[in-house]
Amino acid sequence: MEGSAGTPGTPRVLRAMNDRAALDLLLAHGPLSRTRIGKLTGLSKPTASQLLARLEAAGLVLMTGTSEGRPGPNAQLYVVNPAAAHVAGLDVTPERILAAVADITGRTVGTYELPTPGRRPSPRPSASPKQGGTPSPVVRQVAEALEGAVKAAGLAATDVHRVVIGTPGAFDPNTGRLRYASHLPGWHSPALLDELAAALPVPLEYENDVNLVALAEQRLGAARGHEDFVLLWNEGGLGAALVLGGRLHRGWTGGAGEVGFLPVPGAPLVRQVTRANSGGYQELAGSQSIPGLARELGVTDLPTGPYTEVAAALVAQGADSATGPHRRLLETYATRLATGLAALVSVLDPELVVLSGTSLTAGGEPLRTLIQAELEELAASRPCLVIGDVREHPVLRGALESALATTRDEVFDTSR
Repeated sequence: MEGSAGTPGTPRVLRAMNDRAALDLLLAHGPLSRTRIGKLTGLSKPTASQLLARLEAAGLVLMTGTSEGRPGPNAQLYVVNPAAAHVAGLDVTPERILAAVADITGRTVGTYELPTPGRRPSPRPSASPKQGGTPSPVVRQVAEALEGAVKAAGLAATDVHRVVIGTPGAFDPNTGRLRYASHLPGWHSPALLDELAAALPVPLEYENDVNLVALAEQRLGAARGHEDFVLLWNEGGLGAALVLGGRLHRGWTGGAGEVGFLPVPGAPLVRQVTRANSGGYQELAGSQSIPGLARELGVTDLPTGPYTEVAAALVAQGADSATGPHRRLLETYATRLATGLAALVSVLDPELVVLSGTSLTAGGEPLRTLIQAELEELAASRPCLVIGDVREHPVLRGALESALATTRDEVFDTSR
């Protein structure tokens, strides 16, 4: 690899590019020998040796055992140093805050769950901690959840390089206020982001929860290798994430993908949607509609529990049934989901639609097949539908992946 003749600093830039390529290979493939790294990067053995010595001196790689195989000396293996950096992610819902810490390789090393039901903040906005005021309940909750995950990882707060917080709705980049999530108490103060930044000694980023699920699927799951896709999420709420040209599309106010507010045939027209925190598509196909639909179709053995768990259980029963009211439930639910999806894909024409959230994944292949067939009847666009692969805490996993991407760019940059 060569740069322009006479360009100052070109050797340093080239070394940094080779360093990053080697680190990415180690992340992707696990332990590698010097010879294998040389082959994968196209570098000579002496250059690969210098690269590894440089990364080891910088604390970015470690030697870890030897490989066995052909006769002769065993090859020394190298891995990315897990302790080179740590990140944290938070998944916020009205009921709890789930926090996790991961090392630079992406391995989760500590988790903590803080229940938050009924923790309603004072109606009066608190003073900013910068001015000596008491932190708001939300700031205390976030700090407590983060501290719990950090302690579980056996780390100190200063060991965390970056935190990404996932919430319903989105923080409007023009005002800094949370929108589209009136059901999340305490998170709507215009001073909240400043208070959080003042209270937590670490760079903070904020992202819509469904966008983070899409990021997890793009990096680790069903959307790998796809540049244009829609992720439809149905769990506590019905929403979508839009990835166009490989990048998340958030919209002017951060509200792109808030499809629960979408007016659709089959549901009454909802007005004052932000006040109701609902809309036509949410009323038609959201998780909260499934128990009522089951009763209408004659399902008598309804499970008990939170509506998200009840909805997932009913959908799973429908997927396991060939006939009867449970099967009719699944078919009707598929038609309702396809009704909103038809509007979405007609506008965006995506290559792929990923179905995620427990009220979708519980239906598995039977539900996916029904939605695909209905969508082909309702829309000219014919995207492929797949079930999401990231099932365990996908919002939290997406938050960690987001934090890792930025942190790796910073920590792995050896040109400075």
